[in-house]
Amino acid sequence: MASYSSFILAVFIAISFSSMNISLAARNLLQTSNPTTPTLPKPTLPPLPTVPTLPQGKVPPLPTIPTLPQGKVPPLPTIPTLPQANVPPLPTIPTLPKPTQPSIPSTIPTIPTIPQFTLPPLPNFPTTIPITLPSFPFFTPPPSKTSP
Repeated sequence: MASYSSFILAVFIAISFSSMNISLAARNLLQTSNPTTPTLPKPTLPPLPTVPTLPQGKVPPLPTIPTLPQGKVPPLPTIPTLPQANVPPLPTIPTLPKPTQPSIPSTIPTIPTIPQFTLPPLPNFPTTIPITLPSFPFFTPPPSKTSP
């Protein structure tokens, strides 16, 4: 396992040194002036050959679709009417008397009202933050007996 980590370390160091040379070479190339490219003569190409025209063939006309003979469709049979059944009328439902609700006795005590509370006013908070800091006295060190 130790040899594996040392191999990785050696490869990393080798890549680091090679990238330094590459970066220096790139910097040198960037600092040089742009060379002028020579103008090359333009080659003349031969003209393209002409495409021959193909002969136009005669296409035969499409065949016509023959008409089918029209057959006679027999008429639909008539649906017989159903006999009407005599249904006796429904019996009437008797109406029920309306129930009456008993009245609430007036001897029930009334619900007391809830007292209303008022909240005390909020204290006033300062809107600005003081920027000045108080000064602290700093004592100077005693004078030294020897000079440096």
